[in-house]
Formats: sequence, C-alpha cells, structure tokens
Amino acid sequence: MSKHFSLLFLFTILGLSLFGQEKYISHFTSDVVVETLTYASKDGQDLALDVYLPQNDPDTDRPLLLFVHGGGFFAGERNSESIVRFCNNLAEYGYVAASISYRLTRKGTPEKFGCDCPEKEKLATFAAAVEDIQDATYYLIQNSEYLGIDPYKIILAGGSAGAEAALMTAYTPPVCYDLPSGPVSYAGVIGLAGAIPDTTIIYKESAVPSMFFHGTDDNLVPYGTAPHHYCAKNKPGYIILHGSRTIASKLDKLAVPYWLHTTCGGGHELAGTPLHKYFDEIVDFCYSFVVKKSTEFRHTVVKDKEQQPNYKQYNYCEQ
Repeated sequence: MSKHFSLLFLFTILGLSLFGQEKYISHFTSDVVVETLTYASKDGQDLALDVYLPQNDPDTDRPLLLFVHGGGFFAGERNSESIVRFCNNLAEYGYVAASISYRLTRKGTPEKFGCDCPEKEKLATFAAAVEDIQDATYYLIQNSEYLGIDPYKIILAGGSAGAEAALMTAYTPPVCYDLPSGPVSYAGVIGLAGAIPDTTIIYKESAVPSMFFHGTDDNLVPYGTAPHHYCAKNKPGYIILHGSRTIASKLDKLAVPYWLHTTCGGGHELAGTPLHKYFDEIVDFCYSFVVKKSTEFRHTVVKDKEQQPNYKQYNYCEQ
C-alpha cells in the first residue's frame, strides 16, 4: 500500500468518525423524503401523519420527534409551512420527524375552546387528543423497523393545544405497545406554551426529560398556575392549568432532568416561534437529554426590554 493511499485511507476513516460524532447535533444530509401514512380511522375520518426521513442513512435506531400542531383543538394543520420547515430541518440533522393530524373535537362549535366551553368538554377534548397521540405512537412503533427508529427514543413535541396534549401524553405511565421488551416511556417531551390540568400525573415513574418554552405574559396558557385563558371563576370553561414553570418545579422535586426556557414579557407567540428562533436549543435538548441522556437542569431566561410590563412578575424578570 502506497504512502499516499495510506494517508488518504486514514483521513477518510477520520472523516467518517467525525461525521458520525456530529450526527444529531449538526447538519447531516440535504436529502430528505416525506411519506404520508394513515395511522388510524376514527369518527369517519382518516388520521394521517407525515414522516420525514433522512436518506442514505444506514442507522436503524434513530431518534424520532413526533410533533403535535396547535390551534385550540378546532384548527391547525400538521403540514403548515412552519412545521414542514421544522421537520425538514430535523431530518437534515439525522432525526426522523413526524407530524400528525388528530381529532379537532372543538371544530365547528360556537364556544370553541374558550371560556364558554364547559370544563367537562375541555377534559374530554384533552383525552381524545391523548388517545390519538398514543395511537400514532403505536403505529410508528409497529413500523419502527421500516422507519429505522428506536421505539425507546421517541420525543413528543407540540405547540399550544398540541403542547397541552403532548405533555399530558408524555407524563402518562409507560405503555407496552405490544413490544416484547416491555413498556415504553417517551424519551423526552418539548412543550411550546403548554400546560396540564393535573400535576399529580407526574411522579417518578411517569416523568420524562422535558423542555419548555414559555412567556411570562402568556394570556391564554399560563406560565405558572392560573385559569385557562384566565377565564372568570363563574364561566363554564373555568379550569386551572399548570404551565411550564409549575411543571418544571415538580420535575425539580423529582430530580428529573428539564430545560425551562423563559421569555420575560413573552406572550403566546412562544407556541410557535421557538421552532426556528430556538432551533439550535431544541436540537441541543434532543441530543444532550435524549441521545446522550444528560441529567442536567437548565433554566434559560430571555429578557426583552421592548416587551410590555409583565402580566405576572417573576423576580428573575425584574429589570
């Protein structure tokens, strides 16, 4: 073997090694294919998901991020421009990404999901969305070999209503999904301006590594603990929700890793803007907390002096 060939071979091996180390944390491929698949049929409608697959990748145990769109459970699409771009970007980093449609049970109702929607119906809406996410998860796991994903590396994510449903699903106790290896917990969850109605569902065995984006001035989904949409107590839709700050505090007590990303003075726009504004942070969470299984606790505070005074003051947001 010539000296020139030996050096070329060495540099090639080193290049492949570095390439492998950078996967999931930096750009991996520009070749992404999208497949649309039906994961369930309910109430006379087919529920579909779009899967974004990085091409020319021999790995069969890739992490998957499953995204749930927002829209107040009466609107929104799995293939909006922002979600499509986000999922494509993730796939270019080597992840498999999926975005689902689910039953919009408040669509066509006059009260939608606001203060005139009775609490009982809000809870039923949450339950239907959780069921659909679990069915989508089951479908993806059953097709994990075809998709080249690891059933134990599924990350849930969602914005607004999608975040509420994703968080509730993620903190559900592990489910078997017919796997011989046993019950499956989600590997992590990312909530963009999300909240849950009951923090007792979070305990040591149900909690998973979590990332939260939230603004302190969100007037629809509380950053801490407050009524949903800040409805008056005498309204049918009065229900207490526990937002990102409260959930993070619960995880802290349980010693479960989390990353709370707070925007001082931020509003409900945090249900969508992080998909691109904080894409690097999302990738960092997926890589550090899921792929590498970090046990860190992080709190990032973003202060914007142009924001209006906080709806509710927090000491770390005081100027």
